[in-house]
Amino acid sequence: MVFLSIVVPCYNEEESVNLFVDEIERTLPDLDYEIIYINDGSSDNTLLNIKKIAESNPKVKYISFSRNFGKESAMYAGLKSARGDYICVMDVDLQHPPSLLPEMIGAVTVENYDVAAARRVSRAGEPKIKSFFSHLFYKMFNAVSNMQLVEGATDYRVMRRMVVDSILELSEYNRFSKGIFEWVGFDTKWIAYENIERTVGETTWSFWGLIHYSIEGIVAFTTTPLSISIVLGSVFSTASFLYMIFVILKYILYSDPIQGYTTLITSILFLGGLQLVSIGILSKYLEKTYLETKNRPVFIVKETNVDDKK
Repeated sequence: MVFLSIVVPCYNEEESVNLFVDEIERTLPDLDYEIIYINDGSSDNTLLNIKKIAESNPKVKYISFSRNFGKESAMYAGLKSARGDYICVMDVDLQHPPSLLPEMIGAVTVENYDVAAARRVSRAGEPKIKSFFSHLFYKMFNAVSNMQLVEGATDYRVMRRMVVDSILELSEYNRFSKGIFEWVGFDTKWIAYENIERTVGETTWSFWGLIHYSIEGIVAFTTTPLSISIVLGSVFSTASFLYMIFVILKYILYSDPIQGYTTLITSILFLGGLQLVSIGILSKYLEKTYLETKNRPVFIVKETNVDDKK
């Protein structure tokens, strides 16, 4: 008998939590499952609505954080609390279509895949600049990392228990789940779907938030930017040395006075900017090391109705 745990991070989703439960009930009428809502420090009535649902529906569990820790922490908390032999992670806003669940469940229970994951093959309804930077992120990440992320990959996936156990062994504070899912490996079936716009509410992801998330992902899974800084530093140092030799020989052989004030200032500003960028890259890695050495918890639970006994 299949028992599925559905992990659902929530942040200010008071309008979506009821719709989500209704949609899951319609999609999986004969399946044994639990829904684990993780209230990530919402400031609206998300937790209140979840509690009302849980009072009348024993399949609904919840974990409420003491503050907003972020979606990555919410997913980690949900995976730790999931009791199922199969675990699903999906968004509450129904942009991850529940209609894919039967196919995804079949992939891991019948076709013997370890993971069934969804990937968007279109970004209809999304701002073009957001789509452009999303495409650029995958290109950059795959270019500088030993791992290869599937473009359009989402967190929406159904996994076997052994896959989730492997993910939970990576208890790092700075989490980038797309990279973690890929890093642990296992046989994955990718299921394509068209982009679906939100049913209600507005996204809590801002453009700059996504840019920051992309930078975090690159820093979390590759040290190539540090190597790039070394290479650029070596190239420009060598070029500067050769140019210095050229200027000296030109003066000795042709008595040509040193000129080029504008060129000199431009070079100084360019190299100064390059140095600041390199220092910034190094600082990001030091920041990650600093936060990891603090050994702070990934999340803090304020209240829950989840039984710790599995």
